This record gives sequence, structure tokens and C-alpha cells, in this order.
Amino acid sequence: MRLAVIDGRAVVVRGDRAADVGWASRGRLSTDPMALLEQWQRVRDWGGELSDEAYDISVDPEALQAPVPRPRQVFAIALNYPPHAAEAGYTPPAEPLVFTKFPACLTGPHTTVALPPGKVDWEVELVAVIGRETYRASEDHAWESVAGLTVGQDLSERVSQLQGKPAQFSLGKSFPGFGPTGPVLVTPDEFEDPGDLEITGLLNGRVVQHDRTKSMIFPVPELIARLSAVLPLFPGDLIFTGTPAGVGNRMDPPRYLTPDDELLSRIEGIGEIRQHFTAAHP
Repeated sequence: MRLAVIDGRAVVVRGDRAADVGWASRGRLSTDPMALLEQWQRVRDWGGELSDEAYDISVDPEALQAPVPRPRQVFAIALNYPPHAAEAGYTPPAEPLVFTKFPACLTGPHTTVALPPGKVDWEVELVAVIGRETYRASEDHAWESVAGLTVGQDLSERVSQLQGKPAQFSLGKSFPGFGPTGPVLVTPDEFEDPGDLEITGLLNGRVVQHDRTKSMIFPVPELIARLSAVLPLFPGDLIFTGTPAGVGNRMDPPRYLTPDDELLSRIEGIGEIRQHFTAAHP
């Protein structure tokens, strides 16, 4: 199943058509995607029985909004691909390096981002969405806690991120518009292997990042097990799972985002998100 949001209402997407959850369920299910995630198994069961006639909305990709607009918790993982750890000058970590992106930075898949002062960088990431309350989950059963997967960008302003000792990771990654996600949430059963997806980032049409998610040091089930060993995960929580090599601040010379740049982030089986950049507001 593929869940999306159009005009603030949850829809189920099939190809270029969508079914409005509220209308198709005759009001039995909410139009709010956050409420649907609170009863995700019921939604999954219902969505599997939708008739072709229910898909009566033509999908305009530009109209899609963040599939999970108001998560309670947003986790992010640093240095989770060995080549990215190497380009940053580190050995692969023995434990997940966890920070947060504050939820106010989250936006939808097709956005324009005003660049704040500093050095803004890109990081294409697979984002896992939690579908049920999870505490002390085992790795073997962790996929059962995943509502779906989506595409994310962990946009990062490197000056504020690396300022101070310790560094201010969460602040540097939470400016307005710095957490685009989408275009849809895709349930794990839609993939031949949800742990092995091609992930690509393009800047102005040129590939700058490319890998497969099986390269992660800590794959999705292990991240869920390790995070939930410490605290409960709730329906709708997001886990930005880390970025492959190819970020701008490790290029020679470094390359940061500038006005009129276009960033495209794509993950196999999910789709792509696209960001345009403008100068900072006065």
C-alpha cells in the first residue's frame, strides 16, 4: 500500500490515481494520516480490499504533501554508510550515532527552500516510519513495527551544525524546510527486499550520491531495536537512517547549495522528492 497526503487529506495511491481514505471508507477512517498511523493494521486491512472504482482522483505529483506531517519524534543517524564515514574522516561507528531533526523543519516532497546564512549541504536518506508503539523490540521482529518507508533529505547547515563542543547537530539540521519527505509512504510488503533499495541524489541533474541501503552499517531493524531499547517509539515517528557518500562539504573543493540549485532525491520503489533553493529572506 502507498499512502500519501493531498490537500491535507490521506489518500491511498495506485499508479497515477488515488482513493481518498475518508470518502472511500464512508467516514469510518480518518482523513488525518497521523490518526491512521495510530490504527495502522486496520488501515492496512481496509486498503487491501479497495476496489478499482475507489481510485477516482488523478494524482498531481506537485500536489503531494508530507505523508507524515506531525511526528512526535524524529530520529536521525550519522555516519551510517561506510563510504560516508570514510569521506568524513571517521572509522565506521560501533554504535548508532543518534541526533534529532526538530519536527518544525519537516515539509513535503516538492518545495522551495530559502537558504539561511552559512553553508547548506545535502544528504539523501531512507526514512522509516513507525506504525505501532514499540518498546524493546527484537531485531527479528522490528520490521513488524514499520508502517512504511519514504524518501527524505537531511538538509544541513554546516556552520551551525559543527559550531561548539559538542557540535549542534540538531540545530544545524532543523532550519525551515530542512526535512522534506515523500512523495508517499510505502509499506514494506511492496518491496522484494525492503532492506536493499537503490538510493540516489542528484544536484542540477548530476548524480552526487548513489548507493544501496543494504550498505548501511546499522540497517532499519537494528536501528529500531537499539532505539526502542532506550525509549518507546510511537506511531508516526520518523527515523532518518543516514546518507551515502557524496555530500558537498567533503568535495574538493567543497560545494554547497546556492540559489537556483535543484536537488532531486530518489529511492527505488518509493519515488522522488525535489527541492529548489532561493536566497535567504532579508
